[in-house]
Amino acid sequence: MLQNKIRGGLYGLLLGDAAGVPYEFNLPELLPAYHQIDMLPPQGFRKTYPEIAVGTWSDDGAQALCLLASLLYCGRYDESDFVNRLCNWWQYGYMAVDDQVFDVGVQTAQALRRYIEGTEISRMANRDEYSNGNGALMRTLPLALWHKGSDEQLIEDAYAQSHVTHAHIRSKICSALYCLWARYLLAGTAVNDAWHQAIRTLSLVYRHRHEELRELEDNIAPIPAQVTGSGYVVDCLHSARFALQQHNFVDVVKTAIALGRDTDTTACVAGGLAGIVYGDEGLPKNWLDVLKGKQMVEPLLRDLILSSGHR
Repeated sequence: MLQNKIRGGLYGLLLGDAAGVPYEFNLPELLPAYHQIDMLPPQGFRKTYPEIAVGTWSDDGAQALCLLASLLYCGRYDESDFVNRLCNWWQYGYMAVDDQVFDVGVQTAQALRRYIEGTEISRMANRDEYSNGNGALMRTLPLALWHKGSDEQLIEDAYAQSHVTHAHIRSKICSALYCLWARYLLAGTAVNDAWHQAIRTLSLVYRHRHEELRELEDNIAPIPAQVTGSGYVVDCLHSARFALQQHNFVDVVKTAIALGRDTDTTACVAGGLAGIVYGDEGLPKNWLDVLKGKQMVEPLLRDLILSSGHR
């Protein structure tokens, strides 16, 4: 059922994020052995955030929930409402577990600080090529779970949600590709077929938009020789694709974490799509039992399913 894929997608995002939090910033060789990677790290492993309870999502999950709450409240993508929710998260812990904000990307912090200081939304984000972190990609899945418009409209909204903190065209295209990929997975397309379908859709939309077509063909679509788990938006996208070659939800997330470095975001980006693929019945019950903040998630999921017309 589509409802199970939607639930799986949102909870998969949060589970991947929470599972990756204790391992963040570690190089692969400093992580536990693959079989020891779990929501609860093995005894003796020094967690990145020792004061944060296991099962807590980070900025990835909180910002994704900000986006979902905004979409449901406004019935459309509204940049002012979304940015204000992001500021409420950053300043007051809105949509954070126990109101604790313990991680925020540099680009996102810079953009929100500028907005709070009076900069217009359209100008608050960095636009240079070196400002292509994964902070917009990590939160964009709720847009695909909620959206009922055309592929072109989904692309436009993916661009818009990225623009507020990550305004370079590369980040925007990565968010659009991810949203289309998720849309086709929701329709039942296989992982790699959905990836290629998303690229074909973007290529068609960009046929007269030469800058975007070059970005897609030269910098985003080519499969790298190796994946790194880094925080660069293109690396993150391909690291998630690599992890999604596994055959169950837990192995997708563990593979994402095993790449090291930006473990929570790679696992979040991969976990959201894996949740769609395997549905909520494919999520590990022992991880769900540990996940914090479910009381914030369930009302949003209920409203998402109702507003989307899914039963």
